[in-house]
Amino acid sequence: MILDIINKKRLGEELSYKELDYFFNGYLDGKVADYQMSSLLMAICINGMTDEEIFALTKIFIDSGDVLDFSDIPGIKVDKHSTGGIGDKTTLIIAPIVASIGVPVIKMSGRGLGYTGGTIDKLESIPGFRIDLSDEEIINQVHKINLVVTGQTAELVPMDKVIYALRDVTGTVSSIPLIASSVMSKKIAGGADKILIDIKVGNGALLQTKAEAKKLSELMIKIGEVYHVEVRTIISDMNVPLGYAIGNSLEVLEAIEVLKGREKDNNLVELCYELATEMVSMGKEINKGEAYNLVLDSINSGAAYNKFLEMIGLQGGDIQGVCISDDTYKIKSSVSGTIKKINALELGKLSLALGAGKLSKEDEIDYTVGIKLNKLVGDTVKKGDVLATLYIKGDIPEFNIDDIFKIN
Repeated sequence: MILDIINKKRLGEELSYKELDYFFNGYLDGKVADYQMSSLLMAICINGMTDEEIFALTKIFIDSGDVLDFSDIPGIKVDKHSTGGIGDKTTLIIAPIVASIGVPVIKMSGRGLGYTGGTIDKLESIPGFRIDLSDEEIINQVHKINLVVTGQTAELVPMDKVIYALRDVTGTVSSIPLIASSVMSKKIAGGADKILIDIKVGNGALLQTKAEAKKLSELMIKIGEVYHVEVRTIISDMNVPLGYAIGNSLEVLEAIEVLKGREKDNNLVELCYELATEMVSMGKEINKGEAYNLVLDSINSGAAYNKFLEMIGLQGGDIQGVCISDDTYKIKSSVSGTIKKINALELGKLSLALGAGKLSKEDEIDYTVGIKLNKLVGDTVKKGDVLATLYIKGDIPEFNIDDIFKIN
């Protein structure tokens, strides 16, 4: 039957709920091998899935574990998810902003997919920070400070954990049906009242075109309707990195600068304000103008940064202990001109080569390495100016500066 199911999807045919349930639960139980699941995932990646298949797979994922109930926590719980990109540290910034304004944020985040670390990897670059909170600890912390960012609990959608790890190393990360089922199963099982999805599109994202992003957006909204959960989406650009920093510790430090109000007028800050505004609007059921003013007040008053520190402290982290490598290499411009393009994908590849991401499930991430951009798109540079600084351990990976920076 295993081979029949693989061949059926390879031929582009629709799988029944029973067939999907048999195969995916078989994998979770160890009866289906990695190579067999990889074959089915690739067939799904190539041939796609119908809406009914996606609804079925989402249900199978949800039913594989617990569904959390946070109904005893006052207020509308708004969750946010990003489909991931180069330099995406938005959760570290917007979660404290939104929580400081009075909207409870219970954020269960994942690890990195490919080039850079995920939110959990970034948080684990903070010495002592605990990402393995129990359901009771999560509820107690939200009651106390309105905010928790934690890893997926062992009981929450365990199916997604094993599939997520396999997708990461089998070239099946960018499948729209698999993205939708993965994200929405976790968000629905995670007990959110409303969900905001940041869909990244561009060469540094999982999705390359706006048409793909729109398709994913419509699909996630449909899944939300099935479970009576309001879903809103924002489609954001990932042709250039978000902000200046790429790499786990570097991104934590940059998030702190944004929360302190020290960074303004770049794509990271603009997106964070947009996402936070949307979440506050959903959680407080107010218009976006009012919500935006509350977001600005949170930053300017220091409330957002203080909320971040509260979370780090309660989860055992030592923010003073965040380390970056002392060994650096400066990428300098060979020409004078204006930066027309910074290739997010090439920076992601370089970050991975430095050790900030991982190629296999067994790889370990080096939190201290990464890239810090000294210039952004639109900046004027002179020959010899530093375009970016690499934080390295050991040899400098090979790269072509012209593949990363377009200057004329």
